[in-house]
Amino acid sequence: MKIMVVGGGGREHAIIKKIKENKAVETVYALPGNGGIARDAVCVNIGAKDIDGIVAFAVEKGIDYAIVAPDDPLVLGCVDALEAKGIPCFGPRANAAIIEGSKVFSKDLMKKYGIPTAKYEVFDDAEKALEYVKTAPIPTVVKADGLALGKGVIIAMTREEARDAVISIMQDKQFGKSGDKIVIEEFLEGPEVSVLSFTDGNTVVPMISSMDHKRAKDNDTGLNTGGMGTVAPNPYYTAGIAAECMEKIFLPTIRAMKAEGRTFKGCLYFGLMITKDGPKVIEYNCRFGDPETQVVLPLLDCDLLTVMQAVTNGKLADTEVKFSDKHACCVILASEGYPESYKKGFTIDIPDAVADKVYVAGASVNEKGELVTSGGRVLGCTAVEDTLPAAIEAAYGICDSVSFENAYCRRDIGARALKALAEA
Repeated sequence: MKIMVVGGGGREHAIIKKIKENKAVETVYALPGNGGIARDAVCVNIGAKDIDGIVAFAVEKGIDYAIVAPDDPLVLGCVDALEAKGIPCFGPRANAAIIEGSKVFSKDLMKKYGIPTAKYEVFDDAEKALEYVKTAPIPTVVKADGLALGKGVIIAMTREEARDAVISIMQDKQFGKSGDKIVIEEFLEGPEVSVLSFTDGNTVVPMISSMDHKRAKDNDTGLNTGGMGTVAPNPYYTAGIAAECMEKIFLPTIRAMKAEGRTFKGCLYFGLMITKDGPKVIEYNCRFGDPETQVVLPLLDCDLLTVMQAVTNGKLADTEVKFSDKHACCVILASEGYPESYKKGFTIDIPDAVADKVYVAGASVNEKGELVTSGGRVLGCTAVEDTLPAAIEAAYGICDSVSFENAYCRRDIGARALKALAEA
């Protein structure tokens, strides 16, 4: 089989490594891929948002199956365009990808179908939003409606911060047209849990839960990032919570989307908060999370391609999906200065002994053929062990064996999870 994976980050590298375990896979093409992915796939210089280019390439190469991983091409209709040419895909069509593409849509969906989430108000007028935050409960959460690279959410701890967030998103257009509308919502408290799920529109199979670490610095300080590390499973996600989520959130969401004529097929990501009133949805993503994928897929104890094809063909209920009972930890090695300004072009040394445990996100190949840094989040170092303490220790061991100038990582990935285990 010839497989095409759209995207070029650590998530895509994790998907590609897992897909290659299937012996029927002959060639994997990554569009555009990156310098590290090039060791595991044929990278093609076609951008993830170049839908026409992606479709033309897939037709030319006779691609047997396509996996569209990032949010942008999904929202732009990449799956629709590929399916129109007879190419089977993993990923939702555009009318279902809106569940991430518009926070206003997803909040209104939850309200209509009684899916637990934070109370909220929607604004398309900056002056009205500014007037509202003068009396809104503080802290509050301000969200850009559209896609914003995972950074369009601002938690305002003071009224001044709320005002600045509205101005930044709606007037200064920090996130472009994604900020034409905003959601201002109730601040929820409790542990956060990420749950990726396979769904064919009728059946939903949750994957192993995980815990993301969004802030740039230790002790959850610094700016929000795309994610500085993850652990799985998440100790806050108990069997009781899982059952409640299936009954009140997962199945109702799949049914709601189907009722709206927007049947969702692919990976639906549930960002949850375990509040004193039970689990509530913080956000949906229409795809695998990054870096959650880097800890969840290594724990998948069955063939990923088989599961993905079952999703595409509506056969998920008849397909066994198994996960290991081990623990995983991924630590992101980033460029110092991320998520703001940082230097690029530093040579990366990944010892052969750990290469299979490193997912490359922001790297390219220079004219000398060397792997060099080209992004903020450069590598994800993932370890799988019998216990969480062992997985964390091993992940940092991998980090310390990899080197590039200007490397930075948080040193407390998993600390909250260890505390939760100790208190359990």
